[in-house]
Amino acid sequence: MSDAYIVSGRRTPVGVRGGWFAGTEIADLAAPVIQAVLNDADIPHTAVDAVIMGNALYGGGNPTRVAALAADLPERVPALTVDSQCCAGLDAIALARSLIVSGEADVVVAGGVESYSRAPIRQRRPGSPVEQPVEYARPPFTPWPDRDPDMLESAADLAARMKLTRQAQEAFAIESHRKARDDHRLPEEIVPMCGHEKDEFTRNLAAKTCARLNTLSGQEAFGVTAATTAVEADAAAAVLVVSKRWLGDRPRVVVDGSQSLGGDPMCPALAPVAAAASLLKRSGLEASEITAVEMMEAFAVQAIACVEGIGLDPECVNRRGGALARGHPIGASGAILAVRLFHDLKQSASDAVGLAAIAAAGGIGSAMIFRGACEI
Repeated sequence: MSDAYIVSGRRTPVGVRGGWFAGTEIADLAAPVIQAVLNDADIPHTAVDAVIMGNALYGGGNPTRVAALAADLPERVPALTVDSQCCAGLDAIALARSLIVSGEADVVVAGGVESYSRAPIRQRRPGSPVEQPVEYARPPFTPWPDRDPDMLESAADLAARMKLTRQAQEAFAIESHRKARDDHRLPEEIVPMCGHEKDEFTRNLAAKTCARLNTLSGQEAFGVTAATTAVEADAAAAVLVVSKRWLGDRPRVVVDGSQSLGGDPMCPALAPVAAAASLLKRSGLEASEITAVEMMEAFAVQAIACVEGIGLDPECVNRRGGALARGHPIGASGAILAVRLFHDLKQSASDAVGLAAIAAAGGIGSAMIFRGACEI
């Protein structure tokens, strides 16, 4: 069994739903990113063994195949689309790692792509000629209607149980925006799209602005608001995962391991805690040994709960801002975490350890460990 290495990672800017990329189809979001990771690593298109990308909203089919062809990859290159909702982008990279370590592939492009703006309208087929189609917002994530909560309500319930005040959640969001505004490494990871080179949503968020917002769900004291909830968004992200055969002198990060676990569907926000704990134990690591963390910020309360539940040092978490300051392009979000960790760790020695973690509806959590691979 051989190691799997990430040798390049890129993403588009994250655009809000109906914003910068409102008219951009997902193949047009993903293709430039696929091309960029190959160009950055100076690996020819003909060397690619597979493309795997996460997506949640496309409406069926195999959008990864469309994106791979749009990126001018050879027709022989297979493409796989993963739908584990928010976890999909990170899970796609886990599958790429498995292909590499098993020896079944040497070069795999993996990541995720999502467009809330271009997602199809969902309707249930009528049961008889006299009925009309019924539009629906999302599919069920469990077989039990009473155990398939709305994500906003679930987050608000968690905040109430934790006694995490609205002000504490807002302070976390404000800090996420501040760190994102100060991020000097964006040009390394972003492929310009439609003339844009930064994330659309990041702003100078202030406590006064937060205080004026209505509560979206929950009690006033602990409720979630638009400031403490990641906005729906459009983006693509990918990494290039290779075997040792293709390493050369390229910057690299080892994909050391991954774990996906199911949890309580009533509290999906906490699912990454068990996944990360299991992965750390299997890797022989303590939470205190993690030097860089990319924790998904679908909600402020979810991120805070996962950091505390895993036992991570808050100073190591989302040091360049998180999804509260960017947005949440569901199928791409996990891949964005990996891209950011690659750029944080690519020049690091082997004692640098990164963790990415993300939750998905239905009570699924995914986590991945990255190690620096440069010689000391």
